[in-house]
Amino acid sequence: PSPQVYRMKLWSLDDTRAKSKFWYFLSRLKKVKKANGQIIACNEIFEDEVTTIKNFGIWIRYQSRTGFHNAYKEYREVTMNKAVDALYEEMASRHRVRAPCLQIIKICQVADADVKRNNTIQFLGLKEPVSFPVVNKVLRHDSKTQKTTFKYKRPNFAAC
Repeated sequence: PSPQVYRMKLWSLDDTRAKSKFWYFLSRLKKVKKANGQIIACNEIFEDEVTTIKNFGIWIRYQSRTGFHNAYKEYREVTMNKAVDALYEEMASRHRVRAPCLQIIKICQVADADVKRNNTIQFLGLKEPVSFPVVNKVLRHDSKTQKTTFKYKRPNFAAC
């Protein structure tokens, strides 16, 4: 006999939850029960290049208080796992969606030209270069007289 082998990429906190998710999705996609199948391996996948920032597009299905919704989110992260972590945090904060109510349908790396969301586009520098202005600039006097810990007189920076 040559049994059919199925493979899935899942995100969970530990092996037990990953195996449970595997059987949850497989029973909905194919006519296979846990009693009639066997998990061959459950491995954590590590990415090779973790030094460059990449854009990730994530298609999800989630259950809110009103019903089920499909959504597409974009994240700018170093690894795919970090993008998924950012997804779970955003969905919990903005939409009050708990982790069990969130299903990741598909994840792919998106090129800079194909990015759709304005929140991601602003960090690409396509329209204008990205700049982070110094909001709270602390002026420091460079003279020797102002370098003591305690001064009896407030320094006058306007005269500099």
